[in-house]
Amino acid sequence: MDVSTVLVVDDEPIVREVVVSYLRREGFTTLEAGDGDEARRVLEQRDPGLVVLDLMLPGTDGLQLCRWIRSRSSVPVIMLTARGEETDRIIGLELGADDYVTKPFSPRELTARVRAVLRRADGTIDARDRELAFGDVTVEAATREASKGGEPLALTAKEFDLLWFLASHPRRVFSREQLMARVWGYAAAVDTGTVTVHVRRLRAKIERDPAHPDHLQTVWGVGYRLVP
Repeated sequence: MDVSTVLVVDDEPIVREVVVSYLRREGFTTLEAGDGDEARRVLEQRDPGLVVLDLMLPGTDGLQLCRWIRSRSSVPVIMLTARGEETDRIIGLELGADDYVTKPFSPRELTARVRAVLRRADGTIDARDRELAFGDVTVEAATREASKGGEPLALTAKEFDLLWFLASHPRRVFSREQLMARVWGYAAAVDTGTVTVHVRRLRAKIERDPAHPDHLQTVWGVGYRLVP
């Protein structure tokens, strides 16, 4: 995986042009695709470090493409969505996207988010070469791998970061805003719905009964905590 290369998938040439221009200005190499089918062909031949993916695409749409990407790779995905498409954003996050940016967006903000997601996906974790365990779940920092009952867990980069962060602070309660700042690296003013979706996805993977979690608990009116 080439973390300096970003694939931009959008059917609007002007959007691709603007995004590519800002990314290149920041030192990234870029690949482009105008629809989902073209993006699949690119991904079958190249291994970018991140995909910027518009959900509204001709042919294979963004949600289908995101599902296909997650079936074969853990490459980070940032979705581009239009205002009012909350359902699609949630579905995209459920499928494994790492973040989303709402159109119309600031190219500078998108570039900052690309850097933030890549920074957290490149294996840079403060507590290096450590292993954390709770229940039958084990999380290893050096390899960025997690397992449950000895079986590997398929976690996205952001799911791993969130799990590691909470497991590194057992029983401590963090608000959604704090998690956005500490795990995603964004100001508290941004939409925190992505935290809720990632917690739900993590519960489905690590909990015996996701509806009644033993470890990843909600503290109503405050936020979330991980109880070993």
